[in-house]
Amino acid sequence: MAFATIALLTFAGFFAGLVDSMAGGGGLISLPALLAAGINPHFALGTNKVQSCLGTTFSTSRYLGKGHMHLPIALTTAAAALIGSFLGSEAVLALSADRLAAVMPALIVIVGLVTFLRKNFGAEDTFKKATAASFPLAVGVGLGLGFYDGFFGPGTGTFLVFAYVFLFGFGFVRSTANAKMANLASNVAAVLAFALSGKVLWGVALPMALANIAGNWIGAGLAIKGGARVIKPVFGVVLTGLFVKILFFR
Repeated sequence: MAFATIALLTFAGFFAGLVDSMAGGGGLISLPALLAAGINPHFALGTNKVQSCLGTTFSTSRYLGKGHMHLPIALTTAAAALIGSFLGSEAVLALSADRLAAVMPALIVIVGLVTFLRKNFGAEDTFKKATAASFPLAVGVGLGLGFYDGFFGPGTGTFLVFAYVFLFGFGFVRSTANAKMANLASNVAAVLAFALSGKVLWGVALPMALANIAGNWIGAGLAIKGGARVIKPVFGVVLTGLFVKILFFR
């Protein structure tokens, strides 16, 4: 592969990491870039998962280090997401994802309306403490969105952020932090599957991963400092990108 192509993919990896660390949806940037470079779809998926997983590791550690993660709930969701992702992957082998794709635009519109018509949505962290109901709820979020990730996939991190704000009362910063943990769990499982099947272009994945790490590190820092003021606009851009992608580029 030409040096210029790898350089462009590396830049895409950085920008994907920057966006993903704040609102999820980095794959909307990196995966199309890999496909546009003429890479076989299976190798594009595997290469994208490697660079995304490594970048997410660093943003997760930064959020965790700054104390912006509710670890018991985050780990519960992550464990459930692993199971849900496996079940979703098995289901998509037997069923078509077309029906799910058909209802996704409406879901995205609903998420967008709730987020932006409720002025203070995600601006304040109203979560007090975990209750007996918190962990079954976290399992439900993990299983549901993990299944979605394995079955269809686009925007899983973004929907996780929304679920944490809407269901738990977390602010956008803590919701994003918790979402990183669940995303990391599902990414690790996917990386193992693609790597073991030999579907990773390591010469492309590693430079993209380094750039993705830098983007994740910077983006997490911006999100931690700016809070909802920074995250909410990025969240809106990602939702718009998801809507366009699912509606017009299935």
